[in-house]
Amino acid sequence: MTLAARGRAIAVSGFLLSGAVGIISSTQTWLTVERADAAEAILVPGAAALPLLAPLSLAVLALGIALSIVGPVVRLVFGVLSTAAALFLGWTTLQLLLSEPLDAVGGTVTETTGLAGSTAIADLVAGIELSSWPVVTLIGWVVLLAASLLVLVTWRRWKSGGRRYRTDAAHVEAASGPVDAIDSWDDLSRGTDPTR
Repeated sequence: MTLAARGRAIAVSGFLLSGAVGIISSTQTWLTVERADAAEAILVPGAAALPLLAPLSLAVLALGIALSIVGPVVRLVFGVLSTAAALFLGWTTLQLLLSEPLDAVGGTVTETTGLAGSTAIADLVAGIELSSWPVVTLIGWVVLLAASLLVLVTWRRWKSGGRRYRTDAAHVEAASGPVDAIDSWDDLSRGTDPTR
């Protein structure tokens, strides 16, 4: 089997895997804030460090589920949207990994201590320790990017969805025997004029 033939299964699996990793990691501790006043450390979950993490991860899951049944044009749109989401989420996660993420912990520090303002928060924070979850999540975004690029490369060659997802009358077999009122209503529902 070629890559194009397996494109749908691979892409949908990549979307679902990366979306699930994003959702799970949004509830896990990403950052631990050591306080200058020697009080108990403040734990910052992924959803607080990156506010768009949970909603965009849910969107990726929804795209993955819908990708398995949509037509060619919508496939292409989903590929473009998921590529943009993967690049955005990957970039913001990478920034968090490479910099001192004082902004990412600010909301949680204010909620925990009542202190507000960048100067007060900077004075309180003695250090910020990263957990492994941002790295795991970044790997998830790389998987999403690869799956999105696979969609963009193979979207035309996927087999169409099953008959149960079609709305046109072409797949409906002609009924044998006389047509009754129920058949006529069914024809009308499919957009066919039963009087012809």
